[in-house]
Amino acid sequence: MPIILAIETSSELASCALLRGVSVLSRVSSGVRTHSQSVLPMIQELLAEAGIALRDCDAIAFGSGPGSFTGVRTACGVAQGLAFGASLPVVPVVTLDAMALACHQQHGAQDVLTVLDARMGEVYWAQYRFGADGSPQAVLAPVLSAPAAVQPQGTPLACGNGLSAYAEAYADTPLARGDAAIMPHAVQIAQLAALAFAAGQTVTAAEAQPLYLRNKIAYTQAERAAMAAAKAAEGGA
Repeated sequence: MPIILAIETSSELASCALLRGVSVLSRVSSGVRTHSQSVLPMIQELLAEAGIALRDCDAIAFGSGPGSFTGVRTACGVAQGLAFGASLPVVPVVTLDAMALACHQQHGAQDVLTVLDARMGEVYWAQYRFGADGSPQAVLAPVLSAPAAVQPQGTPLACGNGLSAYAEAYADTPLARGDAAIMPHAVQIAQLAALAFAAGQTVTAAEAQPLYLRNKIAYTQAERAAMAAAKAAEGGA
């Protein structure tokens, strides 16, 4: 079985995991330090606890998104740096896939809907079905939409903090009974990466890229000034 080091920083929760066969070690950091400051110390702790060096790993995995723009860049950048230094392949893992696996593991659901808060009044979401091999297969691919536009097929078990962030949108739907506490975590990133590694689905450090679903991350100062001027003009009309 491969040894996989995984990094996940796409949300407010930063986590790292070291998977060796069926054994997994993990660390979590939330709200104490920025993700960029907490990830490397967590990795050092995991390697020390396991008694191995980075070069003993078979691959570096990271949560590629969707998620926080800064967060997915952090995970990708750290994974690239470690992979370059140790001459290891990289395995990008979709964060919503990892959430679906966590929901399946905790609740035994075969049909899962993941809903992750994307801020700016939107959510990232996708729907999955689990087969006999225990891996998530996308029924509806990850997309970005308004909370009310989430339209699952059938009655999957929903999970993710988008359910609580926009609870009013789901109050009278089956989604309200979902598990809002499930978030992307490095443990599931590592587990999915092990499957991908076994199937030869790796990339080089240079090829590793985040998954962005939102084309417009932030408006420039000039664009904000133009929008403010347009609003002022509308108000004076």
